[in-house]
Amino acid sequence: MAFISESFALNAVYRQRGTLELMHGRQSLGEFISATEVKREHLEWGSLAWFSSPTASKSKELVVLEVTLSPTGGHNFHKHPQQEEVIYVIEGEIEQWLDREKRILRPGDSVFIGPDTVHASFNIVDRTAKLLAILGPCIGSEGYELVDVSDQEPWASLR
Repeated sequence: MAFISESFALNAVYRQRGTLELMHGRQSLGEFISATEVKREHLEWGSLAWFSSPTASKSKELVVLEVTLSPTGGHNFHKHPQQEEVIYVIEGEIEQWLDREKRILRPGDSVFIGPDTVHASFNIVDRTAKLLAILGPCIGSEGYELVDVSDQEPWASLR
């Protein structure tokens, strides 16, 4: 057991922010990201907190976002052509669209969205809704690919 620990210690370097990288092959073992280091993006309808992406954590496969929807706010109809997505409701109630089907999701509920599938999330209550969105694989420098279709039919007339 001591040999494995010594070998690991010799092959890894600890960088600022808690990133461990193997010296051979430069494979990332992971990274700690404190709440004060999370990149937060404020939008018209709410905000995004980027926990995992190529720029946030050097991830190659996963984009993980905390999505906050303002009261009556929403992320209008869009799709991710090459990415799958899971949306998990942490708090609040949302009107979740998956193609032309809509459901009300509450804390603990989730939806799986296949690649190139149009979807939208709308906060239907007068308090903030919080979601966890996980997409993969990473696409592009931000890891996130989005095509807005909210001005196209039938999406423009669904709500």
